[in-house]
Amino acid sequence: MKTKPALPSLIERFFTERLMRQRSVSPHTIASYRDTFRLLFAFAQEQLGKSPSNLDLHDLDAPFIGKFLDHLEKKRSASVRTRNLRLTAIRSFFNFTAFEEPAHSAHIQRVLAIPTKRHSKEQVHFLTRPEIEALLAVPDRSTWIGRRDHALLLLGIQAGLRVSELVGLDRDAVILGRGAHVRCFGKGRKERCTPLTTTAIAVLKEWLREPSRRGAQALFPSIHGGRLSADAVQYLIGKCVAIASEQLPSLKQKRVSPHILRHSAAMELLEAGVDCAVIALWLGHESVETTQVYLHAHLALKEAALAKLKPYSGEMTDRFRPDDQLLAFLNAL
Repeated sequence: MKTKPALPSLIERFFTERLMRQRSVSPHTIASYRDTFRLLFAFAQEQLGKSPSNLDLHDLDAPFIGKFLDHLEKKRSASVRTRNLRLTAIRSFFNFTAFEEPAHSAHIQRVLAIPTKRHSKEQVHFLTRPEIEALLAVPDRSTWIGRRDHALLLLGIQAGLRVSELVGLDRDAVILGRGAHVRCFGKGRKERCTPLTTTAIAVLKEWLREPSRRGAQALFPSIHGGRLSADAVQYLIGKCVAIASEQLPSLKQKRVSPHILRHSAAMELLEAGVDCAVIALWLGHESVETTQVYLHAHLALKEAALAKLKPYSGEMTDRFRPDDQLLAFLNAL
């Protein structure tokens, strides 16, 4: 039997043994890494004239990986963030290969030495309270779809769930009654519970009384009983924003995605005086530092801090002159 080339064998073991069996990563990570190597192998076929099955490990050297990353940015208009995400997948593979093929360590280390690219970080965007209320008023709650969309939007804004968490919820994930909350699994398969407001409790209680579509277990199913996709959620948000923007023109200036609803939940908590550490737990952030971006985006908090400052008198003061000779020497340097 003809043996497989080294690279295809390594790729197969990387996905099946390292990612799936040993690390048990999420399907989202598998899909992201898969797409990275699809793009890389298509680029290699175009540049080297080799099919993916005939590639050798040394075909993927540091200069070639660098060209591939440049190709993503210049030809495919990928953002720096996406470029770095693809590089993370490639690094993960070469870290695995370092243990599988130690004889090629010099080649592997040159690839692992490719740095991530720094990029500017924009302030997060979010919806104001009037914009949130305008958005929630759009779904026609006299219809099944309208009631579903209203409950989905309300839960997304109040709980700050990621879109993958939102569409992945089952009906039994909502716990009503005393200590009402919604339970979900976020990044890294970490379970967290988010408390519900009285408004959300009332809406979800009514929604759960709706008969399930074709025995669907999903909390927010499609009309056929299947789970909604992330694209379907983006579509319904876009539709609602387009209608709401007729009443509230400020929405026309914003590109509202499911993640903007998550940002809006964080800003609502921040305005209510909730500590950043609690908001980090609420959103399922790995570190409190991730939550600091909301402080930077909250202009009202900065204005309140500015109001506490004593205004400058505008009078000139004499320049400070230290008495100590050593300090005078250092200041003169």
